[in-house]
Amino acid sequence: MSGRQPGAPLLTDLTSAQVADTVRGRTVVWPIGAIEQHGPHLPLSVDLILAEAFAGEIARELDAFVLPAQAIGARSLPQSGGGLHFPGTVYMAGDTLVRFLRETLTALVALPMARLIVVNGHYENEPFLFEALDQVRERGLLDSTEVFAFSWWSLVRDTWTDAEIPEFPGWHAEHAGVTETSLMLHLRPDLVTDERPDHDNPPRAGVYLHPVDVAQTTHRGVLSSTTGADAGLGEKLLRHVVDETTAMVREGSGLLFAQTRPDRRADAQHRTAARPEGGHQP
Repeated sequence: MSGRQPGAPLLTDLTSAQVADTVRGRTVVWPIGAIEQHGPHLPLSVDLILAEAFAGEIARELDAFVLPAQAIGARSLPQSGGGLHFPGTVYMAGDTLVRFLRETLTALVALPMARLIVVNGHYENEPFLFEALDQVRERGLLDSTEVFAFSWWSLVRDTWTDAEIPEFPGWHAEHAGVTETSLMLHLRPDLVTDERPDHDNPPRAGVYLHPVDVAQTTHRGVLSSTTGADAGLGEKLLRHVVDETTAMVREGSGLLFAQTRPDRRADAQHRTAARPEGGHQP
């Protein structure tokens, strides 16, 4: 199952003769993921499938084009992805990833789009993505383009995790845990096995260990708990992230509008005034 939904056309389905005029002033969404071990119960493609799914839904909501997902990401680390002790992770080195992303972004923003949204699905990709974007920005190539780049979990509010996952271990340790398992049960239940492994001692964030004992830091590659995972929770999480993303983009949260579209400020103020209390503008 692809994350692309009806109403979210692929940019790559356009011809070269069509693409410039068709995307002029429009939004393009690019998912980036990874091929990485996710324990004994989830496939290697979790980060890829989730990035595609979020990007597809966001593109559908915003009437945007979506790009095919980037499948190869940064190396898995023991404290956030289980590390390379488990077979199946395919990766590139961080400096190579920065260069790849910088050159890809340089080519991509040559199109006359108004906005680029990059949805990351792999924890270790984030700093390299942001570094590549900043290098492109420093070259003046983003002067007329709005950019929203984020890892999907960064859009999850603390109030949501407090309500839905009372013993939440932190996103660095949610590798192959309840959220990813629930999302996969919603999106691709055919790829989820019946095992529900738990790890009672999630690792701390921001700690590098050597030599690392993966039997202590993980349970067969799982960093936290899968207890409570179900498709309903995955569907709620998907909807929450899409709603938060579309609200952020439509309101232009954090943007200096004078450098992109000066009319965005008036549009955002109008939407904020018109939005019902406690809800998002559709």
